[in-house]
Amino acid sequence: MIPIKNKNPRRTVPFVTAFLIASNIYIFVKHNMSMTQHQLAALFSLYGTIPSRLLNPGDLDNFGSTIISLFTSMFLHGGLLHIAGNMLYLWIFGNNIEDYLGHARFFFFYIFCGLGAALTHIIISHYSNVPMVGASGAISGVLGAYLILFPRARILTIIPIFFFFKIAELPALLVLGLWFAAQFLNGYYSFQNTDLVNSGGVAWFSHVGGFLIGMAGILLFKKKKRV
Repeated sequence: MIPIKNKNPRRTVPFVTAFLIASNIYIFVKHNMSMTQHQLAALFSLYGTIPSRLLNPGDLDNFGSTIISLFTSMFLHGGLLHIAGNMLYLWIFGNNIEDYLGHARFFFFYIFCGLGAALTHIIISHYSNVPMVGASGAISGVLGAYLILFPRARILTIIPIFFFFKIAELPALLVLGLWFAAQFLNGYYSFQNTDLVNSGGVAWFSHVGGFLIGMAGILLFKKKKRV
């Protein structure tokens, strides 16, 4: 299923969501469209999150850059489909969360979920030497928050049926629930890989961790009601 639009109205303009999308697209175009595959690999190694390096940072001079990679990895993407899918989900679900939290709270909530997702990946895949890049961990947190706040919101969704496509309005609970189940199952089956140290692919458990952190974190970041 591919969500393309929600039917959940908002009261404010999603400045932060638009800024995050623009930032990710700018960085993607600047680097991915001008670098060779070798240069991109070096860039991802430097600014991506590598679990084994974070847990064994070595000398103190490299420790700072290793910590910074937790933030920079959220703004790097490996390919056009990677960034297109992430930005689509961020726009569809992020604007309502920003509307609920307010601009500043939403920004910090987004970063909080991204860090939590990265740490989940590090704990689960502490042996991995492969850089993790992408905004999907932070966006997973946005999806988790959306499920808590708007489970009955209607999501316009493309449903592939063999060689045909059907468009239907489905509740967010169903769309996001199936999405989470897919991330968890894919994460489970990814452990069947015999070379867990050097194998690449999708960091499924960063999605799982980000989603759960977003579900819990939205209760911490919500606005306090005025008396």
